[in-house]
Amino acid sequence: MHYHYIIIGGGSAGAVLANRLSKDPSNEVLVLEAGRPDYKWDFRIHMPAALTYLLTGKNYNWGYTSDPEPFMFNRKIAQPRGKVLGGSSCINGMIWIRGNAMDYQKWAGDKGLEHWDYAHCLPYFKKVENRLMGGDNYRGDQGNLKLTTPTCKNPLFDAFFKSVQEAGYPLTEDVNGFQQEGFGRFDQTIYNSRRLNAARAYIHPAKHRKNLTVITQAMVLSILFDGKKAVGVEFKKGKRINKIFAKEIICSGGTINSPQLLQLSGIGNANHLNKLGIPIVKNLPGVGENLQDHLEVYVQWACKKPLSLYPALNPWHAPKIGFDWLFRKKGIGATNHFEAGGFIRSNDLVSYPNLQFHFLPLAIRYDGTVPNEGHGFQLHVGPMGTDVRGRIQIKSSDPLQYPSILFNYLSTENERKEWCEALRLSRKIIETQAMSSLMGEELSPGPAVQTDEEILDFVAKEGESAYHPSSTCKMGTDDMSVTDPNTLKVHGVENLRVVDASVFPYVTNGNIYAPVLMVAEKAADIILGNTPLNPIELPYFKATST
Repeated sequence: MHYHYIIIGGGSAGAVLANRLSKDPSNEVLVLEAGRPDYKWDFRIHMPAALTYLLTGKNYNWGYTSDPEPFMFNRKIAQPRGKVLGGSSCINGMIWIRGNAMDYQKWAGDKGLEHWDYAHCLPYFKKVENRLMGGDNYRGDQGNLKLTTPTCKNPLFDAFFKSVQEAGYPLTEDVNGFQQEGFGRFDQTIYNSRRLNAARAYIHPAKHRKNLTVITQAMVLSILFDGKKAVGVEFKKGKRINKIFAKEIICSGGTINSPQLLQLSGIGNANHLNKLGIPIVKNLPGVGENLQDHLEVYVQWACKKPLSLYPALNPWHAPKIGFDWLFRKKGIGATNHFEAGGFIRSNDLVSYPNLQFHFLPLAIRYDGTVPNEGHGFQLHVGPMGTDVRGRIQIKSSDPLQYPSILFNYLSTENERKEWCEALRLSRKIIETQAMSSLMGEELSPGPAVQTDEEILDFVAKEGESAYHPSSTCKMGTDDMSVTDPNTLKVHGVENLRVVDASVFPYVTNGNIYAPVLMVAEKAADIILGNTPLNPIELPYFKATST
């Protein structure tokens, strides 16, 4: 069979491309997704508060782990990635953060990326969004992805907002608008009390189109080439291996799977691929390099008053929580609980925020474990503008073997410096008069952890990925770039593009789902040869001092 476009991966970026490329009925579009469908009946996908099940289970999750991290006591760090139609948008924290405007100015500072500055990206962010509380010059209200702004009803949020102001930090009306710096409510990818993943926003509304074919549980094994021209793919569905052909192949497998597939197909560091017996199509040493991620820790306190969500952890409450969510579309099952947080600068050397905080009215880990029997609350905190670089590298020519993943967390002096600042500023934000009637004992890391050495030891022992991997097929024109910034085509081959978080030159300031969808919307216009949306020149906040 022949198609105009084969999209490898029905995740966040692939879902956008499936919708946009199939809008023209003359384009035959095929989406191949290794995971299962995002079944409407499965509450684990659609119930916002069921996040823990998705991050720790294997039904919808590739369940990757890193190699032993040399600066973290050789711990293997979990890296969940979505293995389902909708990809990681089905298992993420449902937090909508675009990044800072200056992230895209940084992108545009690289040679050839002039059209990836904030002004050129902003119209595509607006194109994605349907912010239910209304749009404005910065925000969209007509897009595919409906966004809910939380109410932050729990009284701990009120105390938190007072506390950050007492600590010297501003509130901001919208971290995705004029001013990211400061603290405020975080928009959620939740609609009608259900997670709105990328498949529900983009693929399902287009599935009636006769020119769009979506095949799930289809594991792509390799990209097929005629010389240096990509002509098709080989994929496994059940026990059968199929070959299928197209005029153009678009790799949207994500930061781990896209470089893995390129390497398996003969595109990557020739020295490494030769050792594995893989025929070389194109020597591109940057494939799988430049891996960036955000590391985070939980800073947790006991709560003196019974205000936290701790009672909801009692199994006896589960039936009512489920009933309220399913039939009444309300209650604590209908939110991700990451309703507030913020961005600040940790020192005078950075020009825009380099730390992100999430506030949670409960002390709990991603795996669902709690530090004590009782009420508590916590900050998730971690540096954003990391200068740490890792890599993705296949171990063999077997497509079913997971690749080697090394993040190199804590490997740079600057990263370690910012971690010490992050922990101390977390305490500054909470140890205020505004929180004094609520703040009990510090549970994690605990008051004994004070010196730089003690803080870094704690981070190395307890740090977890924030699940924001990016940049392993980065756009650019230098020797280590993989994709062309104007076309997103893979350097040195024909008819092959990459569209997902792996093309970011630098990880953005915050959660990465929003910029992935922006890149995919922008890429769709590039692929179709559409006139790009006009840049929107708007001011954005620039700090003058700390």
